[in-house]
Amino acid sequence: MAKSTRESVHVVSTEQTGFFYTYQKKRGKAKISVKKYDPIAGKHVLFEEKKVSRLKKKYKRPTAK
Repeated sequence: MAKSTRESVHVVSTEQTGFFYTYQKKRGKAKISVKKYDPIAGKHVLFEEKKVSRLKKKYKRPTAK
C-alpha cells in the first residue's frame, strides 16, 4: 500500500497560548508559517508548524467543569 502524498500538521500560536490550527500539506515541503487569528490572545499572530508529539506534552487544553 502506498503512502499518502499529504500529511496533517499543526500550526501553533507564537504567543504561547496553546491554540493551534490543523493543516494538510504535501510531504517534503517547507514548514508552514501563517498569520491567523488567535482567539485566546484576541488578535492576529504568527502561527508556526510544530511536531504533533511535542504538542501533546507541552500544551494541555483546560477541562470544562
